[in-house]
Amino acid sequence: MADDFPSITDEQAGLITNAKVFFVASADPSMGEGPGGIGPVNLSPKGGTPLHIIDRNRVAYLDYVGSGDETARHAKAGGPVTVMVCSFEEADAGAVRLYGKATITPVDGSPLAGVLQESPAADIALPERQVIDIQIDRTSTSCGYGVPIFAFEKQRTLGQRGRQYKPKK
Repeated sequence: MADDFPSITDEQAGLITNAKVFFVASADPSMGEGPGGIGPVNLSPKGGTPLHIIDRNRVAYLDYVGSGDETARHAKAGGPVTVMVCSFEEADAGAVRLYGKATITPVDGSPLAGVLQESPAADIALPERQVIDIQIDRTSTSCGYGVPIFAFEKQRTLGQRGRQYKPKK
């Protein structure tokens, strides 16, 4: 069972800071097709770029071109955002969820850009698109019973982009 908190705890901060990947889910509130009349839900993995803790109720990350922009579209429509950060290490496998709303700002207009650019995604090699700034309403921690144990090998480079599952145009 999950434990809820009003902000990021010290333990959650440790997991967030050490995570190699996190996931961002968002939905457009005007698209009443999904759960609770909101949806469909978009879910994106984010690897290579760190999730920065700005304060106990705020996180942010650099977003890069090369993928869809559904998180930004949903945020501009006022939709909810959930960030899930997992630990895949044997001794501490688990999940932290951060619930809130995102603000999208072009990199050159964001007051957070300088802080985020101090630790950019070295292996992505794509232009920075925008800053995703998430105001957190609450957090939750679960044991992540379904979280498998994985060993981190490396981040993918641009040349290792998966194309097998993309339709040929």
